[in-house]
Amino acid sequence: MATIKEIAALAGVSRGTVDRVLNHRGAVNPQTEQKILEIVQALDYKPNKAGIVLAAQKKNLKLGVVLLGLSTPFYDDVLEGVRSKAAELEGYNCTVVIRQTEYCLQQQLDAIEALLAEGINGLAISPYNDSSIRDKINELCGQGIPVVTLNTDIENSNRLAYVGSNYYRSGQTAGGLMHLMTRGDIRVGIISGSRNVLCHTERIAGFCHVISAYSNIRIVDTVTNNDDEVESYERTTGLLARHPEINALYFSAGGVYGGCRAVIAAGRDADMTIITNDMVATTRDLMEKGLIAATICQQPFLQGYNPLSILFTYLTTGELPPAENNYVDVEIRIRENL
Repeated sequence: MATIKEIAALAGVSRGTVDRVLNHRGAVNPQTEQKILEIVQALDYKPNKAGIVLAAQKKNLKLGVVLLGLSTPFYDDVLEGVRSKAAELEGYNCTVVIRQTEYCLQQQLDAIEALLAEGINGLAISPYNDSSIRDKINELCGQGIPVVTLNTDIENSNRLAYVGSNYYRSGQTAGGLMHLMTRGDIRVGIISGSRNVLCHTERIAGFCHVISAYSNIRIVDTVTNNDDEVESYERTTGLLARHPEINALYFSAGGVYGGCRAVIAAGRDADMTIITNDMVATTRDLMEKGLIAATICQQPFLQGYNPLSILFTYLTTGELPPAENNYVDVEIRIRENL
């Protein structure tokens, strides 16, 4: 197994310089840093585990987590993953601070600033899809504070990695299910969460791409509900009133319970094909009753757990994640395999 001494000798630098590169302490010439990292990769250097524990305990690391969807049941399982990993990291003298916001740009910016004031060393975030958030992520990375996006990504940022579903593929899966589960002329209404959350728009894009291949299926209209059950009830009620020809619904985000209650209230539950995303208690109940035909799940626990693992490993060893995009599995659930 390679040692820091051997890496230093090959790079022509001191062991202290290698240590600074591996542990992100102090400025190192970019060319020298790149050379050291190439040697580290070539030798498949793995830091001593006992050394990692000792170094982490001395650093008093603090990781921040910012999640969208303050009142969205889906995030309960994401939070469980965050808290599970946070409990493990306590043994390394690493603390985790969590902030949740609504789908609101200013709330998310304020949450990031509050975490920075607490002195975080790394950030895991489900980003609001706005250039201000992208700029803030790039600013943090420039300051040496790594960022991992979770559950939803943001384009053209310098974040270290993304952990979550491949949402375009998820939307394609929903489109395929809609084709397989329906017959005749199908008129689809789409109920989404927010146009400012990339995962919601990516699902719709994938869904629309697949549906475009089938002449008997047409998308009539799209509404948003901000993942709020009351708002979802109101928006779905209006959608069905404006378009009585709709006989299928695709929920690309939350608000499933409120939207389905609107279907029942309109007396449309017997002739409506409904496909949703994620598995929360109310969705399971509606599937058992036969109202929801299928739901597409995305392993929320891992989306909370894995980003903190990536950040901790990077901050203590300098080891990059196995991939830039760390996709969780897409899982289809129907009543028969609940």
